[in-house]
Amino acid sequence: MSISEAPTPPHLESGSQNESSDYLAKRQLKKGTAGWVLLAGLGVSYVVSGDYSGWNFGLEQGGFGGLAIAAVVIAAMYFAMVLGMAEMSSALPAAGGGYTFARRALGPWGGFATGTAILIEYAIAPAAIATFIGAYVESLGLFGIQDGWWVYLAVYALFIGIHLSGAGEALKVMFVITAIALIGLAIFVVAAITHFDVSNLTNIPVTDAAGASSFLPHGYLGIWAAIPFAIWFFLAVEGVPLAAEETKNPEKNVPRGIVAAMAILLVTCTLVLVLTTGAGGADAMQTSGNPLVEALGDSGIAKVVNYIGLAGLIASFFSIIYAYSRQLFALSRAGYLPKSLSVTNSRKAPVLALVVPGLIGFALTFTGKGAMLLNMAVFGAAASYVLMMISHIVLRRREPEMTRPYRTPGGTITTGFALVIASLAVVATFLVDSTAALCCVAVFAAFMAYFGLYSRHHLVANSPDEEFAALARAEQELE
Repeated sequence: MSISEAPTPPHLESGSQNESSDYLAKRQLKKGTAGWVLLAGLGVSYVVSGDYSGWNFGLEQGGFGGLAIAAVVIAAMYFAMVLGMAEMSSALPAAGGGYTFARRALGPWGGFATGTAILIEYAIAPAAIATFIGAYVESLGLFGIQDGWWVYLAVYALFIGIHLSGAGEALKVMFVITAIALIGLAIFVVAAITHFDVSNLTNIPVTDAAGASSFLPHGYLGIWAAIPFAIWFFLAVEGVPLAAEETKNPEKNVPRGIVAAMAILLVTCTLVLVLTTGAGGADAMQTSGNPLVEALGDSGIAKVVNYIGLAGLIASFFSIIYAYSRQLFALSRAGYLPKSLSVTNSRKAPVLALVVPGLIGFALTFTGKGAMLLNMAVFGAAASYVLMMISHIVLRRREPEMTRPYRTPGGTITTGFALVIASLAVVATFLVDSTAALCCVAVFAAFMAYFGLYSRHHLVANSPDEEFAALARAEQELE
């Protein structure tokens, strides 16, 4: 008898129950649509908009030196975290990603808390990116648009529509757009070298903060305050495991894809940070909506980068829509959120899981505050990183015999380092904008209250994520 046919395991939350085969049949994703190369493209696509805009607001917090130091620390954190996630995704390949890992390690409360933090990140990040897309469109004077909300509506409607046509089609479109965005970065790098002046890196006026200098104009605290913006160079790469159920041989391809994506992003982060600031000047770049374009001045190459930069922003916007839909799909299918959100159409795309967060994100774009939205997305991301790294450490210690086709180099020391930095990043979001961070805390608390009062009594015992947990408990009881 398979676990799907078995009675509800006694250790599951009170009220958990098995659903019919028809319930799960209406909530199926298309299998085998991605290999590791496409997954690597997905990982880069999630993040590439962060190279084109958003990171530069960190110059306002810490200057070039503060942002550079923050970027080095955050790059190390992400690399360590990705290695930990590669291991967990090889052992637990499911559409829930980080939520699936935390559900196995930390139980239903920890799993839902992780999934909620990821949803906050992925629902808000596209709204931030949409404001940057609006800035690029307005700077190009496309269609005579001067009011961004038309742009926001168009990109949400168009790209949600493409996702509704199916994962295979969406991922291929995403891969092409991402390739164009990387070509744009290569063109920018070549052009920026000719504009580079080392004195531009440190032209922000020095303040009287502790430790202030031309390298650290806002002092030592500026390094910490720049962390949320350094995260923008890598934000959402951890979403690669969300494609596990739609991947060929996920045990091998998901780890390969996420590590390859991270390697590419380390290179683009370094080139963009140094060359943009050195070409355009830290003082001018710290408040720019399209820094790569402004760094090149009024030139033909700048216009080319502007058009291609739009493709980079669209690539991340497009792929994060995929990410939030899969996270919401997994939580809904397991009963943590309303079950109607996980119903898929004839193309195996989760309709409401695509549309509902899109409506929320579109509403958020009317704030027009890209930096504020960025900080809110970073809060959700950093909180989820803390929980995912705890999950890796717990699984290593509690389930050392778990089958792990890929193992994290350095084990819990590696993920322990990522845990410490992620914890500091959560605090840093309050340094940048305490009101925005507190709003995220309030949303997080509301989700947890919903779980505590209602959904924990209505979990679906035979959903994949709950089955992973049931198998683990059964194995422990046998031992």
